[in-house]
Amino acid sequence: MRRRFFDLKNKTFDLLVVGGGIYGAWTAYDAVLRGLSTALIDQGDWAGATSSASTKLIHGGLRYLAQGHFGLVRTSLNERQRLMRLCPHRVEELRFGIPVYRGAPPRAWQLCLGLRIYDLLGSATGSYARHERLSAEAFALRFPWVHPTNLESGWVYGDAQTDDARFVLELVDGALGAGAVAVNYCGAIAYEERHGHTMDVIVKDQITGEQTPVRARSVVNATGAWVKDMSGIARGSFRLCKGVHLILPALPGKDALLFFSETDGRVVFLVPWYGLTLLGTTDTDYVGDPSDVVVEPDDVDYLLGTANRVLGSVQWTEHDIIGGFAGLRVLKSKKGLAPSGLSREWVLEELKNGVLVSVGGKFTSARQSAAAIVDRVCRKLGIRRTSKTADLAFPWAPAEEYAGWFRDRVGQGRSLGLSEEQVRWLSFRHGRRIDEIFRCIERDGALGTRMHPQLPFILADLYHCARCEMVVHLDDLLRRRLPLLLLHRLSRDEMEAIAAKIAPILGWDTARQRLEIGKCLDSFPKFRKRA
Repeated sequence: MRRRFFDLKNKTFDLLVVGGGIYGAWTAYDAVLRGLSTALIDQGDWAGATSSASTKLIHGGLRYLAQGHFGLVRTSLNERQRLMRLCPHRVEELRFGIPVYRGAPPRAWQLCLGLRIYDLLGSATGSYARHERLSAEAFALRFPWVHPTNLESGWVYGDAQTDDARFVLELVDGALGAGAVAVNYCGAIAYEERHGHTMDVIVKDQITGEQTPVRARSVVNATGAWVKDMSGIARGSFRLCKGVHLILPALPGKDALLFFSETDGRVVFLVPWYGLTLLGTTDTDYVGDPSDVVVEPDDVDYLLGTANRVLGSVQWTEHDIIGGFAGLRVLKSKKGLAPSGLSREWVLEELKNGVLVSVGGKFTSARQSAAAIVDRVCRKLGIRRTSKTADLAFPWAPAEEYAGWFRDRVGQGRSLGLSEEQVRWLSFRHGRRIDEIFRCIERDGALGTRMHPQLPFILADLYHCARCEMVVHLDDLLRRRLPLLLLHRLSRDEMEAIAAKIAPILGWDTARQRLEIGKCLDSFPKFRKRA
């Protein structure tokens, strides 16, 4: 992946996509596969905001059944199964437990009904994981860290998990490989009047400050929380809602937990992720600059308090927090509804200047929405080409059957001194490109060394990401390519050591290294200090 700003100049694209999150990446990938000349830009990094601030799930959304969004759930379940087939390295099955406590909502019969509907909606998609009911004793054995007092029973059902930032990155790489132009740190600053059947979008290289017009026959705004800045959408028609997640120590077992907050009834998750635990999420209105969203003390109190009510002997405090992040959802506004009650349905609007604006939706169902966006673009351009993404394996997916392919890679990894856990995470992150990392270790065995004793990442992974994945800033590498800033409290000394290792690859001198380290230390973790 090479960042080539000059490739945006002196040509006319069929489609310019503004915004490199999950919706923008899917749209660009779909369009270029149909043969449309396509450009994709983002003012920051790929998946630099909402699309790397999710709960890392590929799921139907069990809680949306209570809101009556059966179509949304069915679509998401269908996409879950599709993605597990098309990118088995990127989307893994994950089982969830739901504890049922005496006298506390929801009742066992309500969960039974909801899970039956969930399975029914998923049955047409070849759903793999039916729900099952467990006695209190069986549930406590499977989830020994759950508070046993008044535990009546429990349920277990299946969904799936991913690494959201790398999911987006793989799509961007796929678009590049198919012929698209993709440039991060390139912001759209103005839409100019049409010239015949084209529009000029003035873009700015955020690194050099250079500005240039990009001419396109159609433009899609998929900028998420920044959509109002450029779109001209009516004020008040959409709301920004903040979701916060915390990273905490590992809990025993490999399953996730879904439970309900006693204070407001919201669904909360405890999810195993890279050997630690992801706790989230909140759902509150947000007013302000999307770039300034942070984890507030109230967010921490809510999440820890909610989790500690369902945990048994484990009781977390702020000192246990390893990392955290906040992201913004853009949801269609409806008077009188709390953020958690707002619809996650996706909306596509066309403005007077012809720009298509994508708003809302879910990470899981973004592929289908993007196909609809490109269908609309093709109709506008008078092109009759259908989407190919429904049945096309992901760019980094192994060509052969995944289980056998993975067994072979475990054997290769062991011959290089890597554990099965390390190979599993390398496969999860890189798919078939793991072979490139193995070759690096074959050339230099020291690159198989762990970056930190408690984390599965190795030096070869760091070097590969720096060399091949369009890294511009240190936080691109340490937050999204490798989520070290979330999974470990990196000290200045550790950052300096990492920066020194990758500086020759990225062409950084000592001054640039100091600048990048300072930026990381100032920006992470994004927590507001208590007054």
